[in-house]
Amino acid sequence: MPGVAAAPGLVGQTPFVRRRAPAAGQYLVVDNVALVTGASAGIGRAIADHLAARGWEVVGASRRGTGGARWDGLVMDVDDDDSVADGVAGTVARHGRLDAVVTCAGFGVAGPSEATPMADARSQLETNFWGTVRVVHAALPSMREQHHGRVVLVGSIGGVVALPFQSFYSASKFALEGWGEALAWEVAPFGVDVTLVQPGNVRTDFTDSRRTVGLADADGDGDGHGDGDGDGVRDGGSAGAAYRDAATRAIDTMVADERDGVAPDVVARAVAKVLAARRPPRRVSVGRPSERVGVMAKRLLPGRVFEAAARGSLGV
Repeated sequence: MPGVAAAPGLVGQTPFVRRRAPAAGQYLVVDNVALVTGASAGIGRAIADHLAARGWEVVGASRRGTGGARWDGLVMDVDDDDSVADGVAGTVARHGRLDAVVTCAGFGVAGPSEATPMADARSQLETNFWGTVRVVHAALPSMREQHHGRVVLVGSIGGVVALPFQSFYSASKFALEGWGEALAWEVAPFGVDVTLVQPGNVRTDFTDSRRTVGLADADGDGDGHGDGDGDGVRDGGSAGAAYRDAATRAIDTMVADERDGVAPDVVARAVAKVLAARRPPRRVSVGRPSERVGVMAKRLLPGRVFEAAARGSLGV
Protein backbone atom coordinates (compact mmCIF):
# COMPACT_ATOMS: atom_id res chain seq x y z
CA MET A 1 0.00 0.00 0.00
CA PRO A 2 1.65 3.27 -1.07
CA GLY A 3 2.64 5.56 1.79
CA VAL A 4 1.89 2.97 4.48
CA ALA A 5 4.44 1.12 6.58
CA ALA A 6 4.32 -1.16 9.55
CA ALA A 7 5.78 0.23 12.74
CA PRO A 8 9.27 -1.15 13.46
CA GLY A 9 9.87 -3.69 16.17
CA LEU A 10 6.66 -5.64 15.66
CA VAL A 11 7.92 -8.42 13.40
CA GLY A 12 5.78 -11.50 13.80
CA GLN A 13 2.99 -9.53 15.42
CA THR A 14 -0.05 -7.81 14.06
CA PRO A 15 1.52 -4.42 13.22
CA PHE A 16 0.48 -0.95 14.13
CA VAL A 17 -0.13 0.57 10.71
CA ARG A 18 0.91 4.18 10.18
CA ARG A 19 0.47 6.76 7.46
CA ARG A 20 2.14 10.11 7.07
CA ALA A 21 -0.12 13.07 7.71
CA PRO A 22 -0.27 15.57 4.85
CA ALA A 23 0.85 18.42 7.10
CA ALA A 24 3.66 18.77 9.64
CA GLY A 25 5.14 15.38 8.72
CA GLN A 26 3.62 13.63 11.73
CA TYR A 27 2.64 9.98 11.77
CA LEU A 28 -0.93 9.03 12.57
CA VAL A 29 -1.86 5.57 13.77
CA VAL A 30 -4.62 4.01 11.69
CA ASP A 31 -6.57 0.78 11.52
CA ASN A 32 -5.98 -0.01 15.18
CA VAL A 33 -8.72 -0.52 17.76
CA ALA A 34 -8.50 0.84 21.30
CA LEU A 35 -10.91 0.37 24.18
CA VAL A 36 -10.71 3.24 26.69
CA THR A 37 -12.54 2.95 30.00
CA GLY A 38 -13.70 5.94 32.00
CA ALA A 39 -14.15 7.77 28.71
CA SER A 40 -17.14 9.92 29.66
CA ALA A 41 -15.02 12.64 31.27
CA GLY A 42 -11.60 13.75 32.45
CA ILE A 43 -8.44 11.87 31.52
CA GLY A 44 -10.35 9.04 29.84
CA ARG A 45 -12.23 11.39 27.54
CA ALA A 46 -9.05 13.28 26.66
CA ILE A 47 -7.33 10.01 25.76
CA ALA A 48 -10.27 8.84 23.62
CA ASP A 49 -10.36 12.18 21.80
CA HIS A 50 -6.61 12.23 21.23
CA LEU A 51 -6.34 8.66 19.97
CA ALA A 52 -9.30 9.14 17.64
CA ALA A 53 -7.67 12.29 16.23
CA ARG A 54 -4.56 10.20 15.52
CA GLY A 55 -6.54 7.68 13.51
CA TRP A 56 -7.38 5.02 16.06
CA GLU A 57 -10.75 3.31 16.04
CA VAL A 58 -11.76 4.17 19.60
CA VAL A 59 -14.48 2.64 21.74
CA GLY A 60 -15.02 4.74 24.84
CA ALA A 61 -16.58 2.81 27.71
CA SER A 62 -18.34 4.29 30.71
CA ARG A 63 -21.46 3.79 32.80
CA ARG A 64 -23.13 6.56 30.81
CA GLY A 65 -21.93 5.34 27.42
CA THR A 66 -21.08 8.87 26.32
CA GLY A 67 -19.49 9.09 22.88
CA GLY A 68 -17.25 11.66 21.23
CA ALA A 69 -17.09 13.50 17.93
CA ARG A 70 -14.82 10.83 16.41
CA TRP A 71 -15.44 7.78 18.56
CA ASP A 72 -18.31 5.60 19.74
CA GLY A 73 -19.50 5.30 23.32
CA LEU A 74 -20.16 2.00 25.04
CA VAL A 75 -22.26 1.44 28.15
CA MET A 76 -20.05 -0.68 30.39
CA ASP A 77 -19.80 -0.84 34.18
CA VAL A 78 -16.33 -2.00 35.24
CA ASP A 79 -17.76 -3.15 38.59
CA ASP A 80 -19.98 -5.73 36.87
CA ASP A 81 -18.60 -9.01 35.47
CA ASP A 82 -21.29 -9.49 32.84
CA SER A 83 -21.20 -5.87 31.69
CA VAL A 84 -17.45 -6.04 31.12
CA ALA A 85 -17.56 -9.44 29.42
CA ASP A 86 -20.33 -8.30 27.07
CA GLY A 87 -18.69 -4.94 26.37
CA VAL A 88 -15.29 -6.36 25.46
CA ALA A 89 -16.76 -9.25 23.45
CA GLY A 90 -19.01 -6.84 21.55
CA THR A 91 -16.06 -4.58 20.74
CA VAL A 92 -14.02 -7.47 19.38
CA ALA A 93 -16.99 -8.81 17.41
CA ARG A 94 -17.70 -5.43 15.85
CA HIS A 95 -14.13 -4.49 14.98
CA GLY A 96 -12.58 -7.92 14.51
CA ARG A 97 -9.67 -7.17 16.85
CA LEU A 98 -8.54 -5.26 19.90
CA ASP A 99 -5.09 -3.70 19.77
CA ALA A 100 -5.05 -1.66 22.96
CA VAL A 101 -6.86 -1.28 26.26
CA VAL A 102 -6.44 1.92 28.25
CA THR A 103 -7.97 1.72 31.72
CA CYS A 104 -9.03 5.08 33.18
CA ALA A 105 -12.22 4.24 35.05
CA GLY A 106 -12.02 5.26 38.68
CA PHE A 107 -12.88 7.77 41.36
CA GLY A 108 -11.46 9.10 44.61
CA VAL A 109 -12.35 8.66 48.27
CA ALA A 110 -10.82 11.13 50.72
CA GLY A 111 -10.90 11.19 54.50
CA PRO A 112 -9.25 9.61 57.53
CA SER A 113 -8.55 5.93 57.05
CA GLU A 114 -9.81 5.02 60.52
CA ALA A 115 -13.10 6.85 59.95
CA THR A 116 -13.76 5.60 56.42
CA PRO A 117 -16.77 3.24 56.30
CA MET A 118 -15.81 -0.18 54.99
CA ALA A 119 -18.39 0.11 52.23
CA ASP A 120 -16.59 3.16 50.86
CA ALA A 121 -13.18 1.53 51.19
CA ARG A 122 -14.37 -1.58 49.35
CA SER A 123 -16.06 0.50 46.67
CA GLN A 124 -12.79 2.36 46.04
CA LEU A 125 -10.85 -0.85 45.46
CA GLU A 126 -13.73 -2.46 43.53
CA THR A 127 -13.71 0.20 40.83
CA ASN A 128 -10.12 1.39 40.70
CA PHE A 129 -8.40 -1.98 41.04
CA TRP A 130 -10.79 -4.87 40.44
CA GLY A 131 -12.57 -2.96 37.67
CA THR A 132 -9.25 -2.65 35.87
CA VAL A 133 -8.51 -6.34 36.41
CA ARG A 134 -11.91 -7.30 34.96
CA VAL A 135 -11.42 -5.29 31.79
CA VAL A 136 -7.87 -6.46 31.13
CA HIS A 137 -8.72 -10.10 31.80
CA ALA A 138 -11.62 -9.86 29.36
CA ALA A 139 -9.36 -8.36 26.68
CA LEU A 140 -6.39 -10.70 27.02
CA PRO A 141 -7.80 -13.75 25.18
CA SER A 142 -8.19 -11.71 22.00
CA MET A 143 -4.73 -10.18 22.37
CA ARG A 144 -3.12 -13.57 23.01
CA GLU A 145 -4.85 -15.04 19.97
CA GLN A 146 -3.59 -12.28 17.68
CA HIS A 147 -0.19 -12.35 19.47
CA HIS A 148 -0.22 -8.63 19.92
CA GLY A 149 -1.65 -6.02 22.24
CA ARG A 150 -0.93 -3.00 24.38
CA VAL A 151 -2.33 -2.58 27.90
CA VAL A 152 -2.02 0.88 29.45
CA LEU A 153 -3.01 1.13 33.11
CA VAL A 154 -3.66 4.71 34.20
CA GLY A 155 -2.47 4.71 37.77
CA SER A 156 -1.22 7.68 39.76
CA ILE A 157 1.87 9.15 41.35
CA GLY A 158 -0.29 8.49 44.42
CA GLY A 159 0.39 4.81 43.72
CA VAL A 160 4.10 5.45 44.31
CA VAL A 161 3.99 8.17 46.97
CA ALA A 162 1.11 7.47 49.38
CA LEU A 163 -1.34 10.33 49.89
CA PRO A 164 -2.46 11.03 53.46
CA PHE A 165 -6.24 11.15 53.83
CA GLN A 166 -6.53 9.35 50.49
CA SER A 167 -5.33 6.05 51.90
CA PHE A 168 -7.74 3.79 50.03
CA TYR A 169 -7.25 5.69 46.77
CA SER A 170 -3.50 5.21 47.17
CA ALA A 171 -4.07 1.56 48.09
CA SER A 172 -5.96 1.01 44.84
CA LYS A 173 -3.16 2.60 42.82
CA PHE A 174 -0.36 0.79 44.70
CA ALA A 175 -2.25 -2.43 43.92
CA LEU A 176 -2.25 -1.53 40.22
CA GLU A 177 1.52 -1.03 40.34
CA GLY A 178 2.19 -4.49 41.73
CA TRP A 179 -0.41 -6.28 39.66
CA GLY A 180 0.59 -4.53 36.42
CA GLU A 181 4.26 -5.33 36.90
CA ALA A 182 3.54 -9.00 37.57
CA LEU A 183 1.10 -9.18 34.67
CA ALA A 184 3.71 -7.78 32.29
CA TRP A 185 5.96 -10.79 32.89
CA GLU A 186 3.08 -13.19 32.33
CA VAL A 187 1.79 -11.78 29.04
CA ALA A 188 5.07 -10.81 27.38
CA PRO A 189 5.47 -14.24 25.68
CA PHE A 190 2.16 -13.57 23.89
CA GLY A 191 3.31 -10.25 22.40
CA VAL A 192 1.35 -8.16 24.90
CA ASP A 193 3.00 -5.11 26.50
CA VAL A 194 1.89 -3.51 29.78
CA THR A 195 2.65 0.09 30.77
CA LEU A 196 1.69 1.95 33.94
CA VAL A 197 1.06 5.65 33.35
CA GLN A 198 1.33 7.67 36.58
CA PRO A 199 -0.31 11.11 36.41
CA GLY A 200 0.29 13.70 39.09
CA ASN A 201 -2.18 16.53 39.57
CA VAL A 202 -4.50 16.94 36.57
CA ARG A 203 -7.25 19.52 36.07
CA THR A 204 -10.44 17.48 35.64
CA ASP A 205 -13.85 17.03 37.25
CA PHE A 206 -12.28 14.20 39.29
CA THR A 207 -11.66 16.84 41.97
CA ASP A 208 -15.31 17.85 42.31
CA SER A 209 -16.48 14.24 42.06
CA ARG A 210 -14.29 12.99 44.90
CA ARG A 211 -16.20 11.33 47.73
CA THR A 212 -15.21 12.83 51.10
CA VAL A 213 -15.92 10.64 54.12
CA GLY A 214 -15.34 10.42 57.84
CA LEU A 215 -14.54 14.04 58.71
CA ALA A 216 -17.00 14.53 61.58
CA ASP A 217 -20.15 13.21 63.18
CA ALA A 218 -22.09 16.43 63.01
CA ASP A 219 -25.33 14.98 64.37
CA GLY A 220 -23.50 13.94 67.52
CA ASP A 221 -24.89 10.41 67.81
CA GLY A 222 -21.54 8.73 67.22
CA ASP A 223 -22.89 6.28 64.64
CA GLY A 224 -20.59 7.45 61.84
CA HIS A 225 -23.39 7.20 59.30
CA GLY A 226 -23.76 10.85 58.41
CA ASP A 227 -25.79 13.77 59.52
CA GLY A 228 -28.24 14.08 56.65
CA ASP A 229 -27.31 17.69 55.98
CA GLY A 230 -26.77 17.14 52.27
CA ASP A 231 -23.21 18.55 52.22
CA GLY A 232 -21.77 15.52 50.42
CA VAL A 233 -19.57 14.55 53.37
CA ARG A 234 -20.13 11.19 55.04
CA ASP A 235 -19.39 11.68 58.71
CA GLY A 236 -17.18 9.41 60.76
CA GLY A 237 -18.02 9.51 64.46
CA SER A 238 -15.52 10.52 67.14
CA ALA A 239 -12.61 9.24 65.03
CA GLY A 240 -13.59 11.60 62.24
CA ALA A 241 -13.72 14.52 64.63
CA ALA A 242 -10.21 13.72 65.91
CA TYR A 243 -8.76 13.92 62.40
CA ARG A 244 -10.93 16.74 61.09
CA ASP A 245 -8.45 19.64 61.17
CA ALA A 246 -5.53 17.69 59.72
CA ALA A 247 -7.70 16.03 57.07
CA THR A 248 -9.30 19.31 56.03
CA ARG A 249 -5.88 20.94 55.67
CA ALA A 250 -4.50 18.06 53.58
CA ILE A 251 -7.60 17.81 51.38
CA ASP A 252 -7.66 21.57 50.79
CA THR A 253 -4.00 21.41 49.72
CA MET A 254 -4.77 18.52 47.40
CA VAL A 255 -7.73 20.30 45.80
CA ALA A 256 -5.70 23.45 45.17
CA ASP A 257 -2.87 21.43 43.61
CA GLU A 258 -5.28 19.58 41.34
CA ARG A 259 -6.90 22.78 40.15
CA ASP A 260 -3.40 24.02 39.27
CA GLY A 261 -2.44 20.73 37.64
CA VAL A 262 -1.68 19.92 34.02
CA ALA A 263 -4.41 19.60 31.42
CA PRO A 264 -5.69 16.06 30.74
CA ASP A 265 -4.37 16.39 27.19
CA VAL A 266 -0.86 16.06 28.64
CA VAL A 267 -1.73 12.59 29.89
CA ALA A 268 -3.41 11.75 26.59
CA ARG A 269 -0.28 12.62 24.66
CA ALA A 270 1.81 10.45 26.98
CA VAL A 271 -0.53 7.50 26.42
CA ALA A 272 -0.42 7.97 22.64
CA LYS A 273 3.37 8.00 22.79
CA VAL A 274 3.36 4.74 24.75
CA LEU A 275 1.04 3.10 22.22
CA ALA A 276 3.23 4.19 19.31
CA ALA A 277 6.51 3.21 20.96
CA ARG A 278 8.65 0.48 19.49
CA ARG A 279 9.46 -0.76 22.98
CA PRO A 280 6.92 0.72 25.40
CA PRO A 281 8.29 1.53 28.86
CA ARG A 282 7.02 -0.21 31.95
CA ARG A 283 6.24 3.09 33.71
CA VAL A 284 5.75 6.70 32.68
CA SER A 285 5.08 9.55 35.10
CA VAL A 286 3.17 12.59 33.86
CA GLY A 287 2.74 15.99 35.46
CA ARG A 288 4.68 18.94 36.71
CA PRO A 289 8.43 18.34 37.25
CA SER A 290 8.09 19.01 40.98
CA GLU A 291 5.63 16.09 41.22
CA ARG A 292 7.53 13.72 38.99
CA VAL A 293 10.80 14.27 40.83
CA GLY A 294 9.07 12.94 43.94
CA VAL A 295 8.89 9.48 42.35
CA MET A 296 12.66 9.41 41.85
CA ALA A 297 13.35 11.03 45.23
CA LYS A 298 11.44 8.29 47.04
CA ARG A 299 13.65 5.68 45.39
CA LEU A 300 16.91 7.44 46.16
CA LEU A 301 16.49 9.16 49.52
CA PRO A 302 16.38 7.54 52.97
CA GLY A 303 12.78 7.14 54.08
CA ARG A 304 12.83 9.73 56.85
CA VAL A 305 14.57 12.28 54.65
CA PHE A 306 12.02 11.81 51.88
CA GLU A 307 9.07 12.04 54.27
CA ALA A 308 10.40 15.24 55.83
CA ALA A 309 10.82 16.79 52.39
CA ALA A 310 7.38 15.67 51.19
CA ARG A 311 5.44 16.70 54.28
CA GLY A 312 4.66 20.26 53.18
CA SER A 313 3.55 19.34 49.66
CA LEU A 314 1.19 16.71 51.08
CA GLY A 315 -0.45 19.21 53.42
CA VAL A 316 0.60 17.45 56.63
